[in-house]
Amino acid sequence: MEIVDILKNKKIRVKEIPKWGAYLRKQWENNFANHISYEEKKSIYLYDVGGASGYLWNVFSYEKKDCLEGEQAKKAFNNEPKNTCYIFYQHSDYALILENASMFTATDLLNETDIYVVDKEFSWTYVKTHETGWFGPYFSRKSGEL
Repeated sequence: MEIVDILKNKKIRVKEIPKWGAYLRKQWENNFANHISYEEKKSIYLYDVGGASGYLWNVFSYEKKDCLEGEQAKKAFNNEPKNTCYIFYQHSDYALILENASMFTATDLLNETDIYVVDKEFSWTYVKTHETGWFGPYFSRKSGEL
C-alpha cells in the first residue's frame, strides 16, 4: 500500500495488522459514539443497513459529537503529538500500527478515503472521508474538549 511507503519514508515504524479493522472500528465507536443510543446510531446510518453503507464518521456529520472540520481539523491533527497510532478503514479489515509517528501529517493521507487515525488510548481521532470538501476531514477528542 502506498500509505505504508509514505510513512516508512518518514522513518515511522509501521506494522501491518490485516485483520484488526472490525476490532478497531468497534473500539472507535465505544470511545467516540458511546453517548448516543443504538436507535440514534441507526438513524444517522452509523451501521451498514440494507445496502446503504454505514459510516462511523456520521457521528460528526450529523453533529452528534463535537469536532473540528476541514482546515481546522487538519491543523489540529498536524499539531497533535503522535507516538503510537492506529490507522484503519471504514470498509476494510486492514489496519496499521504506527510507532514514532511524530512526523505523520494530514498530507500523508492525501490519497486515502474513509480512513481513521487514533492514538493508542483512543483519546483523539482524525478522520478523512470520501466526501472531503463536503464532509470532513474531522478531528475530535474523546473528552469533547477541542
